[in-house]
Amino acid sequence: MTFEKNKIIHMKIQKEIDFILAVDALKNVQRRNYNADDTRRENTAEHSWQIIILAQILYPYAKNNTEINLLRVIRMLSIHDLVEIHAGDTFLFDEEAMKGKFEREKLAAKKIFGILDQPLADEFYNLWIEFEEEGTPDAVFACAIDRIMPFILNSYTSGKSWTEAGVTEKQVRNMLENAICRASDEMGECFRSLISKSIDDKKLQATQ
Repeated sequence: MTFEKNKIIHMKIQKEIDFILAVDALKNVQRRNYNADDTRRENTAEHSWQIIILAQILYPYAKNNTEINLLRVIRMLSIHDLVEIHAGDTFLFDEEAMKGKFEREKLAAKKIFGILDQPLADEFYNLWIEFEEEGTPDAVFACAIDRIMPFILNSYTSGKSWTEAGVTEKQVRNMLENAICRASDEMGECFRSLISKSIDDKKLQATQ
């Protein structure tokens, strides 16, 4: 291999190295949710890893799963929270903070994916947009997985991220119920069972 060819390959790979080093910062983005042992808040990298696994084990329960490309779902879930490196994590039940979230994160998506060369930069950005728009079977399932994982953690722990913020049953239903139930009947059944238990356990304020 000549020096010039080696130089070109190195330059190409350098973009990928720059990107993977940049996304390492996701490990430093703290979320409101607590880990399953209730000892500390999780970071966004941990959340991303966990939902990738959850998607694979709940895939058989997805509605019309023959129309879902699991690899695309995994790719979507692996990159969709990278925007939090620049935009931060927005607590789903903080109505004020949620205002303008999409626009903030869209700018962050262009910045983080822009480190890469084409066509991968556009591939990642378009996957992120697809997830946000929730208009395809892949995105609907991915969104349900993303929503149900923090819900499961709160349901099976002391629910501190809910109780600290005074989250209500109505807020949880408004933000999660449709997103989960439209993706899977079994996931919907799980949601309804766990929300009832969480109300009984005083983790959520019941809607009167």
